[in-house]
Amino acid sequence: MTAAPSTPDAAHRPLAGRVAVVTGASRGAGRGIAQELGAAGATVYVTGRSTRARPADSYGQLLALSELAALPGTIDDTADEVTQFGGHGIAVACDHTKEDEVAALFARVEREQGRLDLLVNNAWGGHESFTGVFEAPFWEHPLANWDSMFDRGVRNHLVASRCAAPGMVARKQGLIVTTTFWDRGHYLRGNLFYDLAKASMTRLAFGIAQELQPHGVASVAVSPGWMRTEFVLAGHKIDEAHWQERPALARTESPRYLGRAVAALAADAQVLDKTGQVLRVGDLARAYGFTDIDGRQVEAFEM
Repeated sequence: MTAAPSTPDAAHRPLAGRVAVVTGASRGAGRGIAQELGAAGATVYVTGRSTRARPADSYGQLLALSELAALPGTIDDTADEVTQFGGHGIAVACDHTKEDEVAALFARVEREQGRLDLLVNNAWGGHESFTGVFEAPFWEHPLANWDSMFDRGVRNHLVASRCAAPGMVARKQGLIVTTTFWDRGHYLRGNLFYDLAKASMTRLAFGIAQELQPHGVASVAVSPGWMRTEFVLAGHKIDEAHWQERPALARTESPRYLGRAVAALAADAQVLDKTGQVLRVGDLARAYGFTDIDGRQVEAFEM
């Protein structure tokens, strides 16, 4: 269990009364985002396929490559952490490739809360077909990788946004955040499929912004740097408490750094001024004045 914020942070609740959905929040970026929204006082619906009763079963190759005995994290664990941090966490099992499950999720939020202030599109099944080779010419990458990145990644975000938008439009307020990776338009050399998927997410956030802005709803893409997710730490044979012992991880940031960026955007009454933009976490840290959990203000990641 991750330690809750210290008392000064715990007393500050800019998102009290707000309702958020964070997709793909069993672990990694989604977990860090949900934790920080909880620290800001939000009610957070934590979604994904991994539950304590039934962990997701589609990460076999990644588990083997990471030498992990079991898949880390569940939506139940993250929801508990949201509550521990000062918010209200609600775990909802949802396979975001299935439209009926996604529609049921947002219908439940509307029924139980009567509002949705923030959707974070983070669910990403793009590496579930990962073979262990990331950098290779496009003609050598299996097309299964393309299918997983677009069906379980880009399409996930579009489906969730379609379900969230009507309620936000009706209330003339709301924010949709799409997590992506962006380095000022530079090509992500070595993996054309990944480059196209992330570029599609960025364009998706931009297009959504054009259609939602007249209704007072904002849409942005947020790009973190190299995050110390559970799989990254496992790959380096280290844990979060000792990551500084690995010089190769010097440029990394915690998933909660991204979470603090999302929380700052959600609390910004002028966030509509940023709609349609791609925002790097390091730049947002300077603009809003937050740091990572170790006190560093990590610079925006560049290739």
